[in-house]
Amino acid sequence: MNKSVFRVSKMDCPSEEQMIRMKLSGQEGIEGLQFDLANRQLTVFHAGAVEPLAASLNDLRLDSSLLSSADAGLAELTEEAPNDRRLLWTVLLINAGFFVVEIIAGLLAQSMGLLADALDMLADALVYGLALYAVGRAANAQKRIARVSGYFQLALAIGGLVEVIRRFLGGEKEPDFAMMMGISVLALLGNGASLLLLQRSRSQQAHMQASQIFTSNDVIANLGVILAGALVYVTGSALPDLVVGLVVFALVARGAFRIFQLSK
Repeated sequence: MNKSVFRVSKMDCPSEEQMIRMKLSGQEGIEGLQFDLANRQLTVFHAGAVEPLAASLNDLRLDSSLLSSADAGLAELTEEAPNDRRLLWTVLLINAGFFVVEIIAGLLAQSMGLLADALDMLADALVYGLALYAVGRAANAQKRIARVSGYFQLALAIGGLVEVIRRFLGGEKEPDFAMMMGISVLALLGNGASLLLLQRSRSQQAHMQASQIFTSNDVIANLGVILAGALVYVTGSALPDLVVGLVVFALVARGAFRIFQLSK
């Protein structure tokens, strides 16, 4: 068995990780994959030559290059630890729970920032759910689920972007900044706790590293909504809320297109 390490410069979130998993899932001789998203490195344990692997990665256009390839023992392969799986479920449930809380609060507060942050939570939960569902399943099943989640995510993002434009043109009244900030602080605490748990696990498993990156992005989105709420209070205008909503909805739409690439 061989151990080949690749540098994948454009691999910086779970979407690229899943693209690579889908691409390599049908390739014979692969014994295991290890992802280091922070350092943008992929380690492949495989039988046979490394050239077909390199060619498959190049097809994804993620700026990949081979760093090293050498013999490896089976002992180097690691199974996903039960503790890691429980932590991943914890993060998924936090995202799903706060999606429900924020979607209700966003409607009550008339805040596009909260609604967009809720959709971001849902998008994360979809990716985590897809990752857990895909374990041990055939490549066709993985791709089918990826496409469904991508269409759902894109539909929600487009609906959100249209609503932001409608509210901007309609001169919507300012949202409830107190509810915006209060709910976002709660979401920030939840995401902060999740990030702390993930970092303390010190896991090198792919999905755990992906979870850390997604949860870090959630923290930034929460801070953006809190800032927007403060600006709504200071300016008496709904514009800061609409701007934050527009940015987050655009990021969610970008994530949907990455999922479509993953499902090809």
